[in-house]
Amino acid sequence: MTNRIGDVHIQRDGFIARVTIDKPPINAVSVDLMSNLADALEMLDKDGVTRAVVLATTGKVFCSGADLSNRTSEGPIPERSINPLYDQAVRLFSTELPIIAAVQGAAIGAGLGLSLIADFRVATPEARFAANFTKLGFHPGFGLTYTLPRLIGRQNAAMMFLTGARYDGSEALEMGLVDDLVDPSRLLERAHTMAATIAENAPLAVRSTRKTLRGEMAAGVRAATDHEFAEQQWLMKTDDFKEGVKAVSERRTGDFKGR
Repeated sequence: MTNRIGDVHIQRDGFIARVTIDKPPINAVSVDLMSNLADALEMLDKDGVTRAVVLATTGKVFCSGADLSNRTSEGPIPERSINPLYDQAVRLFSTELPIIAAVQGAAIGAGLGLSLIADFRVATPEARFAANFTKLGFHPGFGLTYTLPRLIGRQNAAMMFLTGARYDGSEALEMGLVDDLVDPSRLLERAHTMAATIAENAPLAVRSTRKTLRGEMAAGVRAATDHEFAEQQWLMKTDDFKEGVKAVSERRTGDFKGR
């Protein structure tokens, strides 16, 4: 059985649902896309059948992050108290079913944040993970300042945030960012196998245990994104942000002035 919500496809196979983002060429994060994804996951939470979810994307890139390319040409940045994208992030972290993400390529910025809504990540050696916000003259977002240190430790997270460096699949596995590394031809198969191993257990017990393990994650993401957005608001007005976006788009090191 297959359903579609915008650019999100849902395919059920017994107790497993594969939820696939299909937004070529790079599956960039947007409010609408994350809203559609949250709608899909919430629907599966309530269907009475699904016990585990595989989160995948189409193409060579898992998710390139949010599109910041036009932010520097829109004129003055409007002052807002909330970021609608982060409202959707809180929804994603509030869902109930276990999620295994299949990461086949770059998971950058908000794309990294998206991969962390999952309980487990299966990746290929060619996968690339980066929190490149400071290279953009920007502050991390999507709740990453809460979720990333919680997963890989404060020191590893600080290294990712402050250097903006890219990590391949093997390096991500070593630091605990990825749970399994497989050949690209076996990526979805391995993710489905992990989901099936979870789905064969008592579903109420699985949900209850997951809720305990995740604790107040949604509340933590809400608090983190409130702070992240406040920092992003003033940084987006700086010359360094304009230079950072331009430098990244031109694949060069930024010439930052600290203003």
